[in-house]
Amino acid sequence: MEIERKFLVKQLPADLEAWPVRRIEQAYLCTRPVLRVRRSGERYFFTYKSEGLLAREEHEFPLEEEAYRHLLAKADGAVISKDRYCIPLGPYTIELDVFAPPFAPLVLAEVEFPSEEEAAAFQPPAWFGKEVTCRPEFTNAALSRLGRAPSDT
Repeated sequence: MEIERKFLVKQLPADLEAWPVRRIEQAYLCTRPVLRVRRSGERYFFTYKSEGLLAREEHEFPLEEEAYRHLLAKADGAVISKDRYCIPLGPYTIELDVFAPPFAPLVLAEVEFPSEEEAAAFQPPAWFGKEVTCRPEFTNAALSRLGRAPSDT
């Protein structure tokens, strides 16, 4: 089960370069249910996600590069490229995604939790912007279908 909250970010943290970063490329074969292929660094994955915004099932399976390239060619919608920074925050990790064009200048922060209770109790840092957890247009699958960031970012 994936339980996460998502926020827009208007101002990047000053020490961003201090944190690990990796390039992610992902595409969607289907959005209901979500079937995604992803390259993260030199690793490749196929992912299934059930419906939902705050909490949903997620199953991830490793892929060989050849299988990834084959499935990527079958993507429905725009391929998403982004740099993901992993920033520790107490017991959690902020996954800060800085999107490449055509989604730039979109920047989203996601934080995963072990329970919905912890998610509800979470106090975001001051540099987080508006919460978009329950706004379906900010899911990566919806971004891929739209081909750009929503107009109210």
